[in-house]
Amino acid sequence: MSLQPRTRGAGSIAVRAAAQGETRLANLRQSGAMKLVLPRVFRPDIEAVIVNTAGGVTGGDRLQLEAVAGAGACLTLSTQAAERIYRAQPGEVGCVDTRLEVAAGARINWLPQETILFDHAALNRRLTVDLAAEAGFLMVETLVFGRAAMGEVLHEVHLRDRIRINRAGAPLYLDGIALAGDVQRHLARPAIAGAPGRWRRWFLWALRPRRSCGPCAPCCPRRRRPACCRAGCWWPVCWHRTVSSCAAP
Repeated sequence: MSLQPRTRGAGSIAVRAAAQGETRLANLRQSGAMKLVLPRVFRPDIEAVIVNTAGGVTGGDRLQLEAVAGAGACLTLSTQAAERIYRAQPGEVGCVDTRLEVAAGARINWLPQETILFDHAALNRRLTVDLAAEAGFLMVETLVFGRAAMGEVLHEVHLRDRIRINRAGAPLYLDGIALAGDVQRHLARPAIAGAPGRWRRWFLWALRPRRSCGPCAPCCPRRRRPACCRAGCWWPVCWHRTVSSCAAP
């Protein structure tokens, strides 16, 4: 039996700050199924919409994305629609690799629509974010383990999802999910989701740099954590990750 053709796609975008305070496009490359659309917005930042022309991800697919915000620039990244992770052939795994780089005084908003997993999906996904000492970052991600209204149940899924956020070269946040086998049964355990129905896993991470006030200075709202002052105060910092029930009506 011959192997089916697999999707390949790579995209790269870089933005810079202009003299007038607006963000300008510095570089844009795209190939294969990975496309980046730049809609017209009436804001000083740039918005890029990620489009997977293959319509989803299945076993053997390889998608890569790189985004760089230069000093003082602001970039918002979203997707055209929810990404669907379809059934994979035995032994085949789809891979999605995203790398974001944010320079000093810059900001990236990572706001993709939800990722929907189907039964027998196989996905390895990795998100790496490298932040300068004075960079801002906002991230919201959602994983949907089957659509409740469609009666979907996930009995056999392979999922490895890794998030790594570095600040000034040092790890700031590490998160990972590894699921294999009967996901429905695993999520039903009391310590995981613990409720009948379908589940969503969503993740919110917001980080805004504040002007440096020196190590453990009295004005620092987080002075009990000296590490936050090594390269300037980061405030407010908000992150939340949960797996919640999304039962069918």
